[in-house]
This record gives sequence, structure tokens and C-alpha cells, in this order.
Amino acid sequence: MSVEPLFSWPTRIYWEDTDAGGVVYHARYVAFMERARTEWMRSLGYGQERMRAEHGMVFAVRSMQMDFIRPARLDDTLQVSARLVQLKKASMVFDQQILRDGELLLSAQVRIAALDAASFRPRGMDEAVLAVLQPHLHPESEH
Repeated sequence: MSVEPLFSWPTRIYWEDTDAGGVVYHARYVAFMERARTEWMRSLGYGQERMRAEHGMVFAVRSMQMDFIRPARLDDTLQVSARLVQLKKASMVFDQQILRDGELLLSAQVRIAALDAASFRPRGMDEAVLAVLQPHLHPESEH
């Protein structure tokens, strides 16, 4: 089975996403990227509740580097992409982009840590989860 290494999730900009200047407030981009990663995991059969209930695990952002290139505005339709570029036992790294009509607005790299759902301490992912994620690792990853 051929696996597409890029996942894209659409989002629209509403009043609640904008600041007094009429552009998307910078922190909203973080939420858009989280939704794309969450929906990617859900598309693989691992929604947040399943991860917590069946595997006793949650994911948390460990670090994030973002490059704001152009602003998004009210009523824009955006594509938020997520590409898995590194996979380790207890963490993964995504390259993410936000585009409007093919124009790059933001690029980011996000490191996600696997945590125990009860203690919120770092832990390794179950082999079953790693086996589902591994085929989606971008083949040209050098991280």
C-alpha cells in the first residue's frame, strides 16, 4: 500500500480568529496546526480518546519553531498540512505549513512528546502505535 506522507486539513478564518488589526492572531495558528495533527492521527485510527483509553498515553507539544510569512484574514480558507519527519520511541517531529490558495503563510516544525496519561511523564509509544506511524514517516526525512 502506498502511503501519502502529507496530510492536509482545511480551515476557515472567523471573527474569533482575528485581532484588532483584522488579521489572524498569531496564537490561533498553533490551534490550526494542532487540529491538523489531531485529525491526521484520527485518520490513522488513533483519536485522542482512544490513545488515552486503550494506550494510557497522550501527546504534548515539546517544542515549536514557527516562521510567520504572510497574514491570513477574515473568511480566508486555509490548508493546514502536517508531515511526519522524525519518529522515535517517545517523540515525533512534524513539518507543518499553512497555505492560502497555494501561497505559504506559515511554516513550522513541531516536536511532540508521548506522555503517560495519568502522570504526564514521558513514556515510549506502544509498538502497535509505532507500527501504524512508521509507514507515514516522510521518506526524504533527514532529521
